[in-house]
Amino acid sequence: MRTLNQSSTNKRSFKRYLAAAASIFVLNFGSINAAEASQTLHKTIKIENQDIFYREAGAENDKTIVLLHGFPTSSHMYRNLIPKLSKQYRVIAPDYPGFGNSSMPSLDEFEYSFDNLAKITDKFLTKVGARKYTLYLMDYGAPIGFRIAAAHPERVEGLIIQNGNAYDEGLRDFWDPIKAYWKDKSPANAKALGDSLLTIGATEWQYTNGARNKETISPDNWIVDQAKLDRPGNKEIQLELFYSYGTNPALYPEWQAYFRKHQPATLLIWGKGDYIFPEEGAHPYKRDLKNIDFHILDTGHFALEEDGDVIANHILRFMKNNR
Repeated sequence: MRTLNQSSTNKRSFKRYLAAAASIFVLNFGSINAAEASQTLHKTIKIENQDIFYREAGAENDKTIVLLHGFPTSSHMYRNLIPKLSKQYRVIAPDYPGFGNSSMPSLDEFEYSFDNLAKITDKFLTKVGARKYTLYLMDYGAPIGFRIAAAHPERVEGLIIQNGNAYDEGLRDFWDPIKAYWKDKSPANAKALGDSLLTIGATEWQYTNGARNKETISPDNWIVDQAKLDRPGNKEIQLELFYSYGTNPALYPEWQAYFRKHQPATLLIWGKGDYIFPEEGAHPYKRDLKNIDFHILDTGHFALEEDGDVIANHILRFMKNNR
């Protein structure tokens, strides 16, 4: 009798062992998949004969967040944000032509305009299978993303606006020499802009001006960005885009009409120390958007560098509430 009882006990123990081992295997296997899904991949795809570099992470069947970068940087500005979001969402961050690791065709080979950058980005999103998405718009990413959103409102599930302008109130003193270039595209005005905005000092200033603590911001940012700006021919590309930026204010009424008509759920985050796009440009969004989560942060233009965790938490909460 004892032998039979011992045998039954051993069988039950062995079954419990197998069940526990299976649970551990499934748990570990799932964790590996989650880790792999959230790892940032660095890819390149052809769009209109241009190599478009992009960073991607997260499961393809999840909701998608598209991160559109500003000047003078690239998807590099999102390197720390992507892992924070990709555990729950598919995240895609492209480099525009002339920026980062994408192709840099010459002015004779490519039209450097915001219309064309929006067209390339739109085709890129289609090719990578982003049929619906939330757009993160910062600096240059705003006029590119608003063009896409106004053209395809059915694809946009939400907007995350971080120091990206769509109102005349947001173009203050910083823009005076650029506005002069819009009126007179002379060599003298071009030289003045190049000497003031395309130098290592200016690039560093964009990252540190308005920040609470400059020591929290890595100098790798402006060193990486300046290395790209200093490539032969890139200065001329950036000057062409400074000129093309003059086409954006004329579209502000169209974008504002898009806000009023379609009322995309919007998270607005703005560094109040930004001299390029001052806080005055943030508040008008509340006139046109009813469903807006509005936050002014005590930081500068590149708010992610100083308040990346704060912004990530706002985004995760916004995405959860916007399901």
